[in-house]
Amino acid sequence: MPDIPGAPPVPLSYLVRAQDRLSFLYLEHSVIHRDDNAITATDKRGTVHIPAATLGALLLGPGTTVSQQAMVLLAESGATAVWVGEHGVRYYAHGRSLANSTHLLQRQAALVTNRRSRLRVAREMYAMRFPGENIDVLTMQQLRGREGARVRRLYHQHAKRTGITWERRDYDTADFDSGTPVNQALSAANTSLYGAVHSVIVALGCSPGLGFVHTGHAKSFVYDIADLYKADTTIPIAFDVAARDVADIGTETRRAVRDHIRATTLLDTCVQDIKTLLDDKEEVEYGPEAFDDPSNVVMLWDDRGNAVAAGTNDDDRDEDL
Repeated sequence: MPDIPGAPPVPLSYLVRAQDRLSFLYLEHSVIHRDDNAITATDKRGTVHIPAATLGALLLGPGTTVSQQAMVLLAESGATAVWVGEHGVRYYAHGRSLANSTHLLQRQAALVTNRRSRLRVAREMYAMRFPGENIDVLTMQQLRGREGARVRRLYHQHAKRTGITWERRDYDTADFDSGTPVNQALSAANTSLYGAVHSVIVALGCSPGLGFVHTGHAKSFVYDIADLYKADTTIPIAFDVAARDVADIGTETRRAVRDHIRATTLLDTCVQDIKTLLDDKEEVEYGPEAFDDPSNVVMLWDDRGNAVAAGTNDDDRDEDL
């Protein structure tokens, strides 16, 4: 039998872990191709090479043309490919997960579909924003109110710190330029953070759509996790960039967010936070220890609560019958 043409996929065990990758890279008005195991971006200034295996998310802006081989490399490397608008909007596609099993995905699905466990995880997310405070007696409505007050307070604090006049968070998703400079910076910063968090979520094999606080959107879990970090990342960065009165506020904000994520190892924090939030061994049964096996194991579901080995024929009937 002849060999299958084309290079074989890179084994998942050889790939760089999500927390050790670059956060994201934004490209526009360029041709994206592949040179061995590197992504190339070519424009009128020349060509740059980008190691695909170390990339978390590649944001493809307007004017980009990407080849089939470049997309194959991104998918095999577990990098998230995102087609975005001029200022970073709309998520369209991602590569394969870096996870060998659906262990975390099964935990996420079990927790989000049980009202008690979903409430517990949601409260843990709010508890991370209010350290040292007892929030167990607060309802979700009360928690949302406290979070809203906290965010408004942060806006006013950073406005005073940077000398920016602040009125309110006001933006039009269809018209980026209609917002004030600080609102434009906030939108660009949040979009960049969403891209980085999205790449971590899909790399771990979790579902971006199964949120605990947010719901009904394909990126509900992305918004859940990203909200944990806005107070220390996107909000101060946006006010700092807006205060500098730069020519291209979207570009400068994306660069600032990217540099901050790398300097603070936020991707590693994101990975650990997701694993911690989805760890609920006492409340939910997740099946046999085989799901913790990092090797490429495929199991079959059984209605008695067990998992059985795949790749075997369970037909033990007599052939004559």
